[in-house]
Amino acid sequence: MPGPEAGPLPGALVGVEWLGGRLGAAGLVVLDASVGAHRGAERRIPGARPFDLDGALSDHEAPAPHTMPGARAFAEAMSALGVCDSDTVVVYDGAGIYSSARAWWMLRAMGFDRVAVLDGGLPAWTAAGLPVEDTGPAYDGPRGSFTPRPRPGLLVGAEAVAAALADPAAAVVDARTRGRFAGTAPEPRPGLRGGHMPGAVNLPFGELQDPDGLMRPAGELRAAFAEVVGGRERLYFSCGSGVTACVLALGADLAGYGQLAVYDGSWSEWGVPSPLRPVVTGP
Repeated sequence: MPGPEAGPLPGALVGVEWLGGRLGAAGLVVLDASVGAHRGAERRIPGARPFDLDGALSDHEAPAPHTMPGARAFAEAMSALGVCDSDTVVVYDGAGIYSSARAWWMLRAMGFDRVAVLDGGLPAWTAAGLPVEDTGPAYDGPRGSFTPRPRPGLLVGAEAVAAALADPAAAVVDARTRGRFAGTAPEPRPGLRGGHMPGAVNLPFGELQDPDGLMRPAGELRAAFAEVVGGRERLYFSCGSGVTACVLALGADLAGYGQLAVYDGSWSEWGVPSPLRPVVTGP
């Protein structure tokens, strides 16, 4: 008897019911993009493969953490995880919606569009009573064949962000907490200055989620962005290391914005004492 079919993705976000009804479908790949304390957790969605942002899926020779690897290294990592160009991919993380959006954005930056984030991540999955399994060894199944098709404008550097700060048609939106943005709370990474880029606006990534950790409805997301960016449509996102900036990119995509970029180095690059880039404190 044939198994379920994945079918087309409904958008950049899928619910646990959507994934639960298709788990095990041919051509459906589930990737666990958890970081930090959630990386390598004991339990996972059955069959999930590790999209390791703290490992192979960051460029460890770059000065900033979680820097996007080059196209060749990214394609090799995806192929080693058994991902093919024709697959449909759903990414999740153990915190809810935190680092999974980074994996979604990286895949899009490499020209792969059949990818969505699991709304609410592993907490929503387990709250729905859906099955989990013990996390086993690293993926050792068949290799895939992933073809990178880089879109350079989706991940940008400091120069592009500096230009956006001077562009009245663009907005740079910082996903960090209000305390870190204002410079009243310490940075978790040593050696970084406190504060934010002159002209940047603040929208902490958690404010795009409801109390259950699910993304807010599109209309509410649009209103949250409009409150800080006004009528500007070209948006650049920053955070501590380019991870939660992608939660803002996900929210903006769901809200209907179309001109989006993530600052790959984020505050881990901008906030270093040298080279000295302008920093201000306060709200």
